[in-house]
Amino acid sequence: MADELELLRSANPVPHDGPHLGDGPLDLDAERRLARLLSERPSGRLRDRLLPGPGRPRLAWGLVATAVVAALTLTLVLSGPDTAPAVAAPRPLVVHTGSTPVPLDRLADRAEQAAADGSPRLRKGTHVQSWSLGMSDDKPPITLPEERIVRWRADASHTELVVATDPRHPGRPVLSDAGGEPHLVDDGHVISDRTYPPSWSDAPPQSPPPSDPARLRAYLTEAQYIDGPLTTPQLLDAVEVLLDHWTLGARETAALARLLADTEGLRPVGRVTDRLGRQGQAYVYDGSGVRHMLITNPATGTVLGLESTFTADEPEYGVKKGDVMSYSAWMG
Repeated sequence: MADELELLRSANPVPHDGPHLGDGPLDLDAERRLARLLSERPSGRLRDRLLPGPGRPRLAWGLVATAVVAALTLTLVLSGPDTAPAVAAPRPLVVHTGSTPVPLDRLADRAEQAAADGSPRLRKGTHVQSWSLGMSDDKPPITLPEERIVRWRADASHTELVVATDPRHPGRPVLSDAGGEPHLVDDGHVISDRTYPPSWSDAPPQSPPPSDPARLRAYLTEAQYIDGPLTTPQLLDAVEVLLDHWTLGARETAALARLLADTEGLRPVGRVTDRLGRQGQAYVYDGSGVRHMLITNPATGTVLGLESTFTADEPEYGVKKGDVMSYSAWMG
């Protein structure tokens, strides 16, 4: 029991500096993380591999719960002869040769023009495909692909459907942690299908995002529990949190595009085809051993995806320069 309690305390799904959650319900992300932790029974040896200790840096890019699932899966799936398609990490997106980069100022202008009639409207909920790299100290990294659909109802309750699938390899088996026993499942396997009771939190990211760039920046800062201005990587992380809760309307998209246009170090690089086959404009920020790529619809400014890749080898975790750390593709 002590091992499970220590892992749970270390994950801490409710930040200590989030007083608005002190007497209220957990938000969506916290509920998911807590549910995963409570469904696992990791051993002390596994805990020692995952949690920081002397000489062991914290993996800032991964949730503890995801790391638990990833590490549990290594022994179970990497020994099989037919598992390569399920555990292979996606390659980074490649900018089309000869494509013309679209400056962010121009993208913001297009987004504002597209928002002139106010449609589409803001909607709470999301539909996202994600790939997350799980790592441990002594096993090769693995990638867990899943698709998540969150829909909110008029009574403030919501449903969440999570499916194990990878659109890059339709029909092939996919790695899943369904039932607390990681194993290969059929493409499209339902990991969870849940209904959550009403929640009326009025704090970001549960509250509606504003359609003004300055107010949106303040909203994203609060959503990240950060005092002071957001750095560019922190802002991109905040955008991911926002889009995991909301499908933006045209006006909110225009506000976000204008905010990004004023972001230091985010540079246009040209056209890419994302992992769902959509054409987009890419914007890149390099720093701290990671390249962040933002993919947008060039006509409306809508964010299509976010990709993070390593820019240097990390041999202690079995990753190389160019390996994809995480990728999210939003589908509305």
